Amino acid sequence: MSKTTDIEAAVFRRLLSHLRQRTDVQNVDLMGWGGFCRNCLADWYREAAEEQGESLDRDSAREIVYGMPYGDYKDRYQGPASEEQLALMEESVAMNRKVRGKPD
Repeated sequence: MSKTTDIEAAVFRRLLSHLRQRTDVQNVDLMGWGGFCRNCLADWYREAAEEQGESLDRDSAREIVYGMPYGDYKDRYQGPASEEQLALMEESVAMNRKVRGKPD
């Protein structure tokens, strides 16, 4: 591995650790303000694995990101989303489609 790859891997591990510690930050807020959430990271992880010829299902990818099964995480830490949170998330999803050049 190159130094750049080593550094990127270390940064990713730190991001996962940070997100696992900050269970107070809901996915809907991450998505609303940042345009991505833990589930997005899991999807990106799964897609990258497939690009490398590795098979990884959605639940396994989410467990890597969450550090536990997704259902367990939801039960422990995920609360109901407010109308304001959902509206902001929808705006963010629309912005993601726009910047990626995908139709609504």
